[in-house]
Amino acid sequence: MKSKKLTICFSSLAGIVLIAAILILVNIIFKPLNARMDCTADKLYTLSEGTKETLKGLTDTVSIRFYYSKDVAKMPVYFKNYAMRVEDLLQEYKQVAGKKLEIKKLNPKPDTDAEDSANLDGISGKSLDVFGDEQIYLGLAVSCGNRTEAIPFLSPDREKLLEYDLTRAIVGVKSAKKPKVGVISALKIMGGYDNPMAMMQGNARPNPAWIVISELKRTYEVVELGMDVKSVPDDISAVLLIHPKQMADTAMFALDQYVLRGGHLIAFLDPMSVADMQSQNPQMQQYAPPSMDSSLPPLLKAWGVEFDTEQLVLDKLLAGGMGNGGRNPVLLMLDKDRIVGDDPTTSQLSSLMMFCTGSFTGKPAEGLTKTVLLKSSDESQLASKMLALQGGIDFTKGFKSDGKEKDLAIKLTGKFKTAYPDGYPTPAAKEGEEAPKAPEPPEGGWLKESAKEGAVVLVGDSDMLYDPVCVERQQFMGQILVQPLNHNLAFAQNLIEYMSGDSVLFGIRSRGGTNRPFKRVRDMELEANKRFQEQIEKLEKDVQEIQTEINKLQHERKPGDKELLSAEQRELLKSFRKKEVEAKKALQTARKQLRKDVDSLENRVMLVNIGLMPLLVAIGGLAYAFLRRRS
Repeated sequence: MKSKKLTICFSSLAGIVLIAAILILVNIIFKPLNARMDCTADKLYTLSEGTKETLKGLTDTVSIRFYYSKDVAKMPVYFKNYAMRVEDLLQEYKQVAGKKLEIKKLNPKPDTDAEDSANLDGISGKSLDVFGDEQIYLGLAVSCGNRTEAIPFLSPDREKLLEYDLTRAIVGVKSAKKPKVGVISALKIMGGYDNPMAMMQGNARPNPAWIVISELKRTYEVVELGMDVKSVPDDISAVLLIHPKQMADTAMFALDQYVLRGGHLIAFLDPMSVADMQSQNPQMQQYAPPSMDSSLPPLLKAWGVEFDTEQLVLDKLLAGGMGNGGRNPVLLMLDKDRIVGDDPTTSQLSSLMMFCTGSFTGKPAEGLTKTVLLKSSDESQLASKMLALQGGIDFTKGFKSDGKEKDLAIKLTGKFKTAYPDGYPTPAAKEGEEAPKAPEPPEGGWLKESAKEGAVVLVGDSDMLYDPVCVERQQFMGQILVQPLNHNLAFAQNLIEYMSGDSVLFGIRSRGGTNRPFKRVRDMELEANKRFQEQIEKLEKDVQEIQTEINKLQHERKPGDKELLSAEQRELLKSFRKKEVEAKKALQTARKQLRKDVDSLENRVMLVNIGLMPLLVAIGGLAYAFLRRRS
């Protein structure tokens, strides 16, 4: 009996060892294949088609140096986990690119060649404490030939954009030329005199270029194309339109053909440009009020988009503050909830300011895909811009939300069709001059539809790039310092960076994060907060009505009355206090119910997470034992 038990014991032990050996052997054999199935909701570990196309199209060898201080004892756990995810992504890149991609993993320790290499590549260490005794490195450098692009620090906050940042760096080192950005505007955004008379009289200084232009010149070759552009050169990576007021059909035709050739267009339109208003001569405005709106009617119509230049977006929830303590309904302060974060251009933005904004409607034309970048809340409405000019827009006077979110900025991608099917539009003749001749069509004729994928971004406000709206100038020790007031400049820079890059970048989605919040809990809290807000508004309304009655009775007091409050007024106050107590009790009850619902949901989730798997294992074991005993 004892010998039998020993045999069973050794047989079981040998079986466990054999299974372990088989698992190790299988893992060693199939590890080079890196085969796996991505079952995550957002496909966290599946490369986008744009990235695959880029990697498969490599002709020269690209080297990626990944710097990671893996031996630092104080390295936070979330950095270690993120570094593992970066390594997994790099392995995916290597599997697709093959021999055309070299990956080197370096551990920059003090006074080592790896640390010197990191410094040469522009990878900087981050201190873990205030003393700076120990630094960590978590960055990478991408190089091809004599070009190198670095991501100095891989922040977990940009996890959603990790694939986009890495692929953009690879695309960047493939090209040795500085991207060209064309600029068109009816405003003096490149600098100069707003008023020609002041220039002639010599009693005014020229205005500097807008900050957005100065910042773009740091990275790109900025070319002013002009409002009368006849053709957009092929070497222009992206065209930036800022308030293209009263643009001629011939210029819009040039933009139309540029987009059809696969060009990338960014248009900041406006129903009422404050910057344009301030640049006009006040004396001339008295005789002939200038047009302050800008749009691209033929192009928008061909793309299936409408932009109403006669109406502004008013938003009760997003209304910004004014100097007098009030709130301006046409000054919109967009937070993260209104900035759609699934796009690389907006995912890291949290604060935008828009002034006198229009909205986009309509269904995109066939072959185009629309992505909303910025939107209003559902507590918004459209109002005539004439009311704003007359100072008649006020929340307290007839504001009625239509319950719909408005698209404030959109992106169109796909294959576009021309807005001019009959070819070059007839040029308009100036007074006393002959109409200019239409240019000869290129070889093969004018394009009727896109030869390849194109992209257009439309924004319903140009004032968001106006210096007073996006930056603050301060003088310090004889120098002018510019401090951003919001993320408006970052939004414009992101758009230019995205649109001036290779078209394959449009196919790279924003990767989902590994953080998974309890959405049902969040939705329950939002719903409860909405109920609280309704009850609070009802209470405030009751207060206003009772105060109105008290003031009315106070005016009706007789001259001889000495009491501050009459008996009727005291009854009203007593009624108000009673209503106030009841409302507070209702709020307290609602909060208790909310907390009860949230706790119940959390307990159920914890029970499933902690107890479900052990329960399934136990049930499986009991079922196996039962079947074995029965057999």
